[in-house]
Amino acid sequence: MRSPILNRVLQFAGALATVVAITLFYRKVLPVNATTVALTFLLAILVVSAIWGMAVSIAMSVAAMLAFNYFFLPPIGTLTIADPQNWVALLAFLVVSVLASQLATRARQRAADASARQRDIEKLYKFSQGLLESGNVMELLNRIPAQIVDIFEVGAAALFLADKQKVYRSGPVIAQLDTEMLKSVMAREEPQIDIANSLCFIPVRLGVRPIGSLGISGTVLPLQTLEAVATLLAIAMEHARAVEQLGQNEAVRQSEQLRTALLDAVTHALRTPLTSIKASVTNLLSNPGLTDSQRNELLTIINEESDRLNRLVGDAAEMAQLDAGEVALKLEPHPIGHVITAALEHCRSSLGNRVVNVKIAERLPMVRVDVDRAREALVQLIENANQYSPPDQPITITAETNGTFVVTSVADRGPGIDDQEQPLVFEKFYRGRGQRYNVEGTGMGLPIAKAIIEAHGGTISLTSQLGHGSVFSFTLPIDRGRPGPA
Repeated sequence: MRSPILNRVLQFAGALATVVAITLFYRKVLPVNATTVALTFLLAILVVSAIWGMAVSIAMSVAAMLAFNYFFLPPIGTLTIADPQNWVALLAFLVVSVLASQLATRARQRAADASARQRDIEKLYKFSQGLLESGNVMELLNRIPAQIVDIFEVGAAALFLADKQKVYRSGPVIAQLDTEMLKSVMAREEPQIDIANSLCFIPVRLGVRPIGSLGISGTVLPLQTLEAVATLLAIAMEHARAVEQLGQNEAVRQSEQLRTALLDAVTHALRTPLTSIKASVTNLLSNPGLTDSQRNELLTIINEESDRLNRLVGDAAEMAQLDAGEVALKLEPHPIGHVITAALEHCRSSLGNRVVNVKIAERLPMVRVDVDRAREALVQLIENANQYSPPDQPITITAETNGTFVVTSVADRGPGIDDQEQPLVFEKFYRGRGQRYNVEGTGMGLPIAKAIIEAHGGTISLTSQLGHGSVFSFTLPIDRGRPGPA
C-alpha cells in the first residue's frame, strides 16, 4: 500500500496534469473562446474537489487561474492583463473556483458524515437486537463485551457494574481497561476519551443514577455512539432483570398452583383409603361380637386400602426420583412386543373382561430399552385408558416404526380430553376437570410415564377428540446394533 504522503503528492500531480491537459487541448486541438475555457476549468475543479478534497482543488484553482491568464487572456503568453475587465474576469474565476471547491468539499464531507452515521445506526440496531435476545441477566452480562467487540470492531471492551462490583470483559485483562479506571469513570459520571491511546470510557446510567461504566480500547468511537451504547446497556439490563423477575413470579405462581393441586390430591386420594381403614379398625375395636366373615371383610378392606396407600406413596417417591435423575436405566435391545406383553400381564386383573386389541407391525426393529421401566410407562397408559373409558369399549395397542423410532400407541373410546386440557394432562397431580371426582387416582400416572419415556430419549404425545376417545403415543429409539422381529 502507498503511504498517505505519496497519495497526497500524486493527487496534487493529477490536478496539475488536468490543468495542463485542458490547456493543451484548447490551445492545440480545439480553439475556443475564453469563457468556454473558464467553464471547463471550473468543471474540472469541481470534480477534483469532490474526489480529492479542498486542498487539492485550491491548488488546482491557482494553477488554472495562471494558465487561463497566460494562455487565454490577452496579451497571450504573458501574465500581464491589458484590459481591466479581464482583471474582473480573472478574479471572478478564482473566487468562483475556490467557493465551488469549498461547497463541493463540504457536500462530500456531509455525505461521508451521513454514511458514517448510517453505519453507526446500523451497528447500534444490531447491538440492540443482540441485547434483547437474552432474558437472563448473567448470560447477558457475560455476552455484552464480546458483542461490542464484534459489532463495533474495537480491540477490547470491559463493563463494570457497581451492584455486583465485578468487571465483565471480552477477553483477557488488559492494563488500559483496569478496574480502578472503570470505577473512577463511574464515580465522576463523565466520559473520557484518549485519542492518542485509542481509549474511551463512558458511565452507564439508569435514568440519572450511575450503575456502572464501559471501557473500550483499540478504536475511539464517537461520543454520540458511546452514549447510545451506554443507554442501550442500561435499558437491556433493566429489561433482563424485569424478565427474570417475571419468571420468578411465574415460578412462585406455579409453585402455589402445584401446592394447591398436591393438597387436593392428598385430600381426595389419600384421605379416602385412610377413611376406609379408620372406619374398618373402629368397627373391629367397637364391635367384639362381629362374625368371622364380617371380620374378614373388614380386614380385607384394610389390606386393600393399605396397598392403595402404599401405591400412591410409591408413585410420589418414584416421580421425585425421576425428576432428580436418580433412576439408572438398564438399556438393552428388546422387541417392543416384550414390553407390551409384560404390561398386559401386569394389567390383567384390573382389565377384567375388557377387550384389548394388539396390532404390531411386522419385522419391527429392536428398541434400546429398560424393559421394566418401559413396561411401567405402558402400564400407566393402559390403566389410564381402562379408568377413563366405558368397560364395554375396547382398548387398542399398536406399534409401528417411523424410521428412527418405534411408535407405540394406546387408544381408548372414552369421553376424550378438551383441547385446553391436553397440554396439562402430563403435569404432576393434574386430573381432568370432569373426571377428577369420578375416577380414583392422584394424577401421577401420566407424568411418570412421560418421565420414563423421556429418560429413554423418546417422546410422549396425546391426540384426543371430545366424544371420540384419546390416543396416547410414545416413541423409543431403535437399536442400531441389529434388527429383529417384534
